[in-house]
Amino acid sequence: MAGSVSPVRVTMMLCDSAQVADGKLYILGGGWSVTGPGAMPSAVAMKIDVDWTSAGAPHHWELFLVDEDGHSVLVETPEGERPMEVGGDIMVERPLHLREGSPIDVALAVNFGPLPLAPDRRFSWRLTIDGETQPDWVLSFSTRSAARPAEDEA
Repeated sequence: MAGSVSPVRVTMMLCDSAQVADGKLYILGGGWSVTGPGAMPSAVAMKIDVDWTSAGAPHHWELFLVDEDGHSVLVETPEGERPMEVGGDIMVERPLHLREGSPIDVALAVNFGPLPLAPDRRFSWRLTIDGETQPDWVLSFSTRSAARPAEDEA
């Protein structure tokens, strides 16, 4: 798609949990980049600035979890193994009080239950909006090494 991408800026953060209320993000345990080694709940908090000229049009977003080799992380579902991905649609309107040309804020919080991720690995959440992505629309994190049992003393 030539031209400008409708969301002009995205700010993303890994956190333990997040929610949106009254257009604001409420973040718990935010800003980490190492987790585990066991399965832990987590969330991706996002603030999207939609360009003024893109108001009134739907925008589709998707988050994909990939491993350090760029392969989709598969999770077990009732239908079998599936890539770990989530998505949705946003549509913003131009608020009356906002100066013409200003970006329009959209807050998103995506919470996940405990994900069974392999220890001692690197993963990334990759965001696309309307099929487009940017280099900074990626959140990378590592899982700690699995605890090793203490050796028996003889």
